[in-house]
Amino acid sequence: MNKNVLLKIEYDGTNFYGWQKQIDKRTVQGEIEKALSYIAKKDINISGTSRTDRGVHAYGQCASFNWDVNIPTEKLPYILNNSFSGGKNNNEKQGDIRILSAKDMDESFNARFSAKGKTYRYDILNNEKGNIFHRNYAYYVKGSLDMDNILKASKYLIGTHDFKSFEASGGSPRETTVRTISDIRIVKDNDIISIYITGDGFLYNMVRIIIGTLVEIGLGKINADNILTIVETKNRIAAGPTAPPQGLYLLKVIY
Repeated sequence: MNKNVLLKIEYDGTNFYGWQKQIDKRTVQGEIEKALSYIAKKDINISGTSRTDRGVHAYGQCASFNWDVNIPTEKLPYILNNSFSGGKNNNEKQGDIRILSAKDMDESFNARFSAKGKTYRYDILNNEKGNIFHRNYAYYVKGSLDMDNILKASKYLIGTHDFKSFEASGGSPRETTVRTISDIRIVKDNDIISIYITGDGFLYNMVRIIIGTLVEIGLGKINADNILTIVETKNRIAAGPTAPPQGLYLLKVIY
């Protein structure tokens, strides 16, 4: 019986060339398709919700695919995770991909096109010395950040706006650059600043450009009140730099 299966996926993006399958490069999509194709003994193609870049991590990426192999869907995480760890029942090693769940969906469901929104988290390490153990998992910013100004500027971004100023070149053409950010939450835990952004969709590198702009505001290089002007210009040059990928995490896909 042909089924439409949804996977919820966690991965450490450090050693991947992003999500999207590429010839002769290790990607998350490529590794999952390779494992599924080995099990099915035929090519399996998956549709992922977000095409995360090289170095970006995920706690809640999702992907769907057609499956007609006589293996219970609920057993797929166990089988795939054994494959990613290097062999059957290898309890001493954990791979850099983990399937959190697998479930059957309606045949019309698609992990990418059925998504209603996403939540991302971006981690910033803010101190004078850095931390070698955070080098692949946070953006190191030296110099004190003004949290009040960052919070003030972030509130201007909540709502429906044309986010053209926060779109990097090189992405797939979009019918519109209007997006709705429903929530931005900022949590500071000692030297780690975590910024949570939820929206109905995001342009290419939009979250990383927002973070880069907020960091510039926190450092006093951009006035917090200028954020609306940046939005209104609809010009990428007006916004701050693109923050590096290693601080970004796809937390949740909303269906």
